[in-house]
Amino acid sequence: MALTAGIVGLPNVGKSTLFNAITKSQVEAANYPFATISPNVGIVEVPDYRLNKITELITPQKTIPTTFEFTDIAGLVKGASQGEGLGNQFLANIREVDAITQVVRCFDDSDITHVSDQIDPIDDIETINLELILADLELIEKRLNRIEKKATQTKDKDGLYEVKVLKKIQSVLLDNKKAITCELTKEELEVINHFRLLTIKPMIYVANMNEEDIIHYEDHKYYQAVLSLAQAEDTIVIPICAKIEAEIATLAEEDQEIFLNELGFEQSGLNRLIKVAYDILNLKTYFTAGVQEVRAWTFHNGMLAPQCAGIIHSDFEKGFIKAEVMSYEDLITYQSEAKVKENGHLRIEGKEYVVKDGDIMHFRFNV
Repeated sequence: MALTAGIVGLPNVGKSTLFNAITKSQVEAANYPFATISPNVGIVEVPDYRLNKITELITPQKTIPTTFEFTDIAGLVKGASQGEGLGNQFLANIREVDAITQVVRCFDDSDITHVSDQIDPIDDIETINLELILADLELIEKRLNRIEKKATQTKDKDGLYEVKVLKKIQSVLLDNKKAITCELTKEELEVINHFRLLTIKPMIYVANMNEEDIIHYEDHKYYQAVLSLAQAEDTIVIPICAKIEAEIATLAEEDQEIFLNELGFEQSGLNRLIKVAYDILNLKTYFTAGVQEVRAWTFHNGMLAPQCAGIIHSDFEKGFIKAEVMSYEDLITYQSEAKVKENGHLRIEGKEYVVKDGDIMHFRFNV
């Protein structure tokens, strides 16, 4: 279940430095033999202490975490929606991701030029967001030009409904607001899903700061400006020093912990970003556990047991019979699957079971 966040931003904001940290943290390809990792994709582990605890109790031959992909998208510039700076190609790349991570420059450095010759994170954000809005607006207007007249003349029910939904979104975009702010029903979302609108994707702002300012980021004027904007949009801003993240990524795991403790951080900015990206897409984790392998699997919150089985293999979903389920908490309490079963906490669930975050599952199927 490959889920991807695209990293966007203006040139010289630290986007490439952050992506370098991601690629240095990349999981070994040996665990994913069927995946070809493209040069601009970094596959990172989703940090989860539960996976380590399960491994300690089961002692499997190998442990495989669930993963998340970050795609590095070349720097956007003003006019990208009209093709400036190969903008159309870059915008097309953004359409393929599930969420957008916008890196914002929140540091002063006379040696690193800014495309606008001034440091203004809010102006930078507005520049990027406007290009995304204009690109969506162009797409919607092209679609309306293609179908509105015909739908009106033929009184085609589906066509007229699509026109209504597109105009609803168009009015929001014309007001310089993102499509995600438009109140859409489930049915309306289904009509426009295939357009992969840029501004309907959830967005995370990454405030890239220098080494000195990141220590007390809460007091920094640039961070506070981005935070105010993020709160107004009901989204999240993650303070990061990309240079520090790149340094952390080169260290051994035990050295990373020492380095972070010295800085006064509980975890790296990259790990915080991964968790937020995971949460913002409403993703959860279930586990499979046996002596051969303990593994974490990503699923969308609300998925049923057969759908989650299908994440492992389509045959599991087609031939699903039932699932043996225990919670992570019960395994920790009783220390073994046998003890969980003895105490009546190993459950047999059917096709209508809604899988919960932290479930440890064994699927029974027949093909």
